[in-house]
Amino acid sequence: MSAGIRQAKCLITAVTSDSANVYITLTARGLNQDLFVLAWASEEGAEIKLMRAVANKVVSPYTIGASRMAHALLRPSVVDFIEIATGDDDIQLQLEEFKVSAKSQLAGTTLLTSDIRKKHGIIIVGIRKDGAKILFNPGSNTAIDAGDTLITLGERIAIQDLELVASGESSAL
Repeated sequence: MSAGIRQAKCLITAVTSDSANVYITLTARGLNQDLFVLAWASEEGAEIKLMRAVANKVVSPYTIGASRMAHALLRPSVVDFIEIATGDDDIQLQLEEFKVSAKSQLAGTTLLTSDIRKKHGIIIVGIRKDGAKILFNPGSNTAIDAGDTLITLGERIAIQDLELVASGESSAL
C-alpha cells in the first residue's frame, strides 16, 4: 500500500518463486482492477497459472528461449534483422513505439499525407488503435488518429524527431 498500488498503472512481478508471483499478481489485481501486470514465470507450466491469476502478460525464459532457438535455425536472416533493430547501441536502426497526441499535427492525417517516410525515412510497421490489436504493415491510406500508438523502424535520431512531432512538442514534420 505504501508503494501506491491503488494508483499504479503497471506492476512487474519477477521474484524467483512462481507461487510468490501468482500471489503478488492476485493481491495486486484485488487492490487495483485497472493495473497492467507483467509477470515472470521461472518454471515450465507456470505461465498458465499466472494467466489464471489475471496477469496481463507473462514472460517465460523457456518459451522465449525455445522460440528464439527455433527461429535462429529456421529464419536466421529474420533473427539477424531483429537483433540489429532491437539490440546493439552501436547500430543506428531502431524499433520504437510512441503515442500520437491530440495536439500533434499527425493527428487527422494518413500515412501518405503525413509524409513520415519521405521526410524522416521512417517505416511505420504497425499502428495500435485505442488499445485494439496491432495493424501490421498499414496501408498508405491508413488514418493516424490521436491516441494511436505508432510502431516505427528507422534511424534513432529520426525516430526521436518524429516522437517529438507525435507528442505535439515539435511542428517540424
